[in-house]
Amino acid sequence: MLAGMASIRGPRSVEARAAVHAVLADPHRLAICDRLALSDLTPSELGEHLGIRSNLLAHHLATLASAGVTATTVSSGDGRRRYVHLRRDVLDGLMPVQQVAPSSVLFVCKHNSARSQLALALWRSRSSIPAESAGIQPAASVHPGAVRVAARHGLDLSDARPRSIQAINAAPALVVTVCDEANEVIEVTRTRLHWSIADPVASGRTRAFEDAFEALSERVAQLCAAVA
Repeated sequence: MLAGMASIRGPRSVEARAAVHAVLADPHRLAICDRLALSDLTPSELGEHLGIRSNLLAHHLATLASAGVTATTVSSGDGRRRYVHLRRDVLDGLMPVQQVAPSSVLFVCKHNSARSQLALALWRSRSSIPAESAGIQPAASVHPGAVRVAARHGLDLSDARPRSIQAINAAPALVVTVCDEANEVIEVTRTRLHWSIADPVASGRTRAFEDAFEALSERVAQLCAAVA
């Protein structure tokens, strides 16, 4: 599910499962996982949310990573920034269900030509809650690779058109940024989640679009399940 990463299977051996349970026995580490259940966050954001000083937070993040519970990626927007992801399939059945209650959702990426369009199509296929997508620098058209990967999975983007976030008339109840650059530049005070998904347009490869689709599909499914 992680951006730009292959699917990771959960631990199978007794030893591996015991290691995960041992890691989560610490209240701080369990709280970190709870915070990452629906949104990727930077270490500084985690520290701010949880009130953990930086050196102690670094220790807990290193421990979680060593057990395969979390992974960290470099931001595609600001290379100095890192995002921490939860490897959810390692924690299948262990994490509480987080709940949100949005009346509307807006998916945002930089160009609104692939990731946010795919997220919107996936959302509409699963939820009746109104949703839209937009970009901070909208492209002229939806990328053909996004149209093709959507079609392979039974979704239709043939009529989709990129548009600017400024064109959204009504303020959405929940904003979901699906690229690092959008997350780092838009100013939203209302409820927001961030999914750090690698840009498939950068390479244009079929595999890149499939990876993005797989990541978004799992994230959308989790968010739908969390809707109160």
